[in-house]
Amino acid sequence: MLGNLSFRRFARRSRIGVVMEKAFEPASSPNQKRNWMPLLVGLVTVIVAVGAIVLFTRHKTEVGTQPNPYAEKLKLSAIKLSAAENYMGGTVTYLDFNITNTGDKALVGAAVKAEFKDSMGQVVQKETIPLHVLVENQLAGYPDLVDLSRAPIGPDQTKTVRMTLEHISDQWNQSYPQMQLVDLKLK
Repeated sequence: MLGNLSFRRFARRSRIGVVMEKAFEPASSPNQKRNWMPLLVGLVTVIVAVGAIVLFTRHKTEVGTQPNPYAEKLKLSAIKLSAAENYMGGTVTYLDFNITNTGDKALVGAAVKAEFKDSMGQVVQKETIPLHVLVENQLAGYPDLVDLSRAPIGPDQTKTVRMTLEHISDQWNQSYPQMQLVDLKLK
């Protein structure tokens, strides 16, 4: 008992004792004013960020998918659908077709707007995909995909192009999609 009393006296005089006494004092009085400014600034920032996201994603317009009058001079033919399994076990669908340029300008870039329909004729999926030219690889013997800017389709030329589709709706009726050439780049 005497040892415990001497420890208390020592603790009161030492720094540890002073710190320990302050640690167990009641919290400051609730009458002190709280600084609400950081909370308000954070709240306003979050509201502005959410508003901007909603505003910019609300009206999705298809940029660059408007038909070009020159598209009438580009004839699509020999459409072929094929599928292959990718490394992840999924199916990739390829849509190969020929484009014949009957105009007077070279086609150096394009995309295809494809609409896939179900058995009732309803559109179940829309895709706008850039086109790539199939060029025979001299070393390996299989075709390579090349950007149209590197292998343009000149006047009176026909080249085979490919659309690669990672996913097509399960409701698709397995017939050829309705296709329209868009975002034409001519030279």
